[in-house]
Amino acid sequence: QVPLLESGGGSVQAGGSLRLSCARSGLRFSNYCMAWFRQAPGKEREGVGGIDLDGSAYYVDSVKGRFTISKDDATNTLHLQMNNLRPGDTAMYYCAADHNYVRCANHRYDFWGQGTQVTVSS
Repeated sequence: QVPLLESGGGSVQAGGSLRLSCARSGLRFSNYCMAWFRQAPGKEREGVGGIDLDGSAYYVDSVKGRFTISKDDATNTLHLQMNNLRPGDTAMYYCAADHNYVRCANHRYDFWGQGTQVTVSS
């Protein structure tokens, strides 16, 4: 399977912003639930948030009010706008997607990207 492709990672100072994007040709994102995950060195992968099949967005508590997930079905692109970044946000960020109703309801995904690195310095 052709993976999802993330972009937009980089290095910023604390308080800065980054916007991540996720795309893949051949997938109609309007039919998919999608999510962002992250994994820091030595830590387990953590769900950041996502958009369910009904279009509703959800976020992990640690990013609420700072991160915004949006999906552009016209361009088949998922975005993660990250504001007021903290050193604790440093991680590899992954995009995920699925179109199966049961997997989406359980926030499980079959399509994954290879990640983009976000580094936040204090």
